[in-house]
Amino acid sequence: MNDLLGTLLDLVQSVDPVLRTLLAGVAMVLETSVLLGLVVPGDTVAIVSATAVASPVEFAALVIALVLGALTGESIGFALGRHFGPAIRRSAVGRRIGERNWIRAENYLARRGGVAVFVSRFLPVLHSLIPLTVGTSPMRYRTFLAWTAPACVLWSLAYVSVGAAAAGGYRELADRLHWAGYAFVAIIVVFAALVVVVKRIVHSREERHMADPHDGED
Repeated sequence: MNDLLGTLLDLVQSVDPVLRTLLAGVAMVLETSVLLGLVVPGDTVAIVSATAVASPVEFAALVIALVLGALTGESIGFALGRHFGPAIRRSAVGRRIGERNWIRAENYLARRGGVAVFVSRFLPVLHSLIPLTVGTSPMRYRTFLAWTAPACVLWSLAYVSVGAAAAGGYRELADRLHWAGYAFVAIIVVFAALVVVVKRIVHSREERHMADPHDGED
């Protein structure tokens, strides 16, 4: 396990730090602006990039890149929604997302306002739809940014901290403990499970704000 994991981590770390950080930022732009997050989750980008962090400077740079990338992507999503929202919704991609998801995003934003913008950063599907949906709403860009920026910072800090800590701990223990690789995997698995649990709890608490009031009627 140690040999395989060490090879994979070294492969990620072999990429130039500046290039690696820029690629992570660009991936976040794409994830939040053109719905690629529905296919390639930003969670994966953040965790993989974080395993290569080797210094406080690289840690800070990666967090900043992820935050700026997410804000840029969400700003693009907002602009696309403002100018092309209905067309995107009617497009092949929009139809594939499903009218139900569009309606849920609209309901959530209408009922929770800025809170919906903040919370959606941590929820699947909605984190890609809300910026577009906000663009079609009366909410001002300044208000949108004020709610989404703290969420992006919190999200980035959480993922980079866990990825960097897990990989750093593994590298310190790999030469002394044969089970260091299993410890690394356990940390990532526990974190992933915790994320799933938290997302489900948040989703269940917010579900009533997304539901169509006519659901369930004959």
